[in-house]
Amino acid sequence: MKRSSRLSLLGLGVLVAIFMFAGRAMAESDDGTTAALFSGVILLFVLIFGAAIYVYMALALQTIAVKTNTPNAWLAWIPIANLILMVTVARKPLWWLLLLLIPIVGLVVGIIVWMGIAEARGKPNWWGILMLVPVANFVVPGYLAWSD
Repeated sequence: MKRSSRLSLLGLGVLVAIFMFAGRAMAESDDGTTAALFSGVILLFVLIFGAAIYVYMALALQTIAVKTNTPNAWLAWIPIANLILMVTVARKPLWWLLLLLIPIVGLVVGIIVWMGIAEARGKPNWWGILMLVPVANFVVPGYLAWSD
């Protein structure tokens, strides 16, 4: 077994142990202090995990923009401006940004934009369709950013 796999399994085991301990402590306590503490730990975990995903996606988009010679690659770090960067990298009209902001339409247009980003990186456009698959949507930006 690889070292990284062992470390991730160890981290998962530690996380499960913490949740089990906190759950047992909440069941035994009468006041809401333990429940509030447990909720705070969960919130902190979610915030850290969300920040890590945001940094990964922004870094991948910035790298894609640099490799496609798109100006203003730093826009990947600004929440709505990163959509402008995505549309620019995909070589789509700028008014598509409005389509990305419409709930159901944005999903379809987002897939088309990711297909354009894949083509801009010289990859098959079906890589953009993989953004619909739950785990693959984390792999696709990294592949498009850091593959040759």
